[in-house]
Amino acid sequence: MANSIIIENLHAGYGGVRVLKDVSLQLRHGETVALLGTNGNGKSTLINCIMGILRPSSGRILLTINDTSFDICRLSTEELVHLGVTLVPEGRHLFSRLTVQENLLLGAYRPVARQRMAETTELCFEVFPILKERRRQMAGSMSGGEQQMLAIARAMMSLPEILLIDEPSVGLAPIMVKRTIEKIAELKALRNLTVMMAEQNFTQSIRIADRGYVIVHGEIAFEGTRQDLTENSLVRKLYLGLDEENT
Repeated sequence: MANSIIIENLHAGYGGVRVLKDVSLQLRHGETVALLGTNGNGKSTLINCIMGILRPSSGRILLTINDTSFDICRLSTEELVHLGVTLVPEGRHLFSRLTVQENLLLGAYRPVARQRMAETTELCFEVFPILKERRRQMAGSMSGGEQQMLAIARAMMSLPEILLIDEPSVGLAPIMVKRTIEKIAELKALRNLTVMMAEQNFTQSIRIADRGYVIVHGEIAFEGTRQDLTENSLVRKLYLGLDEENT
């Protein structure tokens, strides 16, 4: 049962400000794609278009879920979630005055997810043991890394087919970034997920990505496999601080 997203010639922005310019990319079934770019280059805007939060001014986003295709631009965010597209938002957006357990339960809002709530909760506790230990703790009192794990686990409670993750490393210490990226890879393997991850931490995100796109000033500047990205001069300059003339 194939799940994918195809974006063709997408233009989008806010008011009179154009952010995305003629963006085309693909997220194929079963792969992890990294959407790479520094702050302000359009990563979150693209994620918002995919989730139906922002309507593009032109272009097309084609979603395929379990071999059935849909025009995302005709669907609401709620409809997308019920089809199996779930977002882990930048900044986590947890219910800080609710417990870990309550935040998880709120993630299981799809009918199919409610039917398997106990099973999925146990999976989340297996992947994130700290959440089981802290299940009665208020989410707002947890560390940034623990909150990010909870945000990912809450998204998993909806039993997604396609998981979008926006800037999972923001505000985290380097060791927690590494652990968070590893957990994303673990969940992908356990649930056979299709994953798109918007991220500016090249070194960590590329470790688990099959392919990646570099977005600069709202346009796709480069795309390729993990090896292509590692060897590309633009990526080396932007993310690794290496100037080809001096290497």
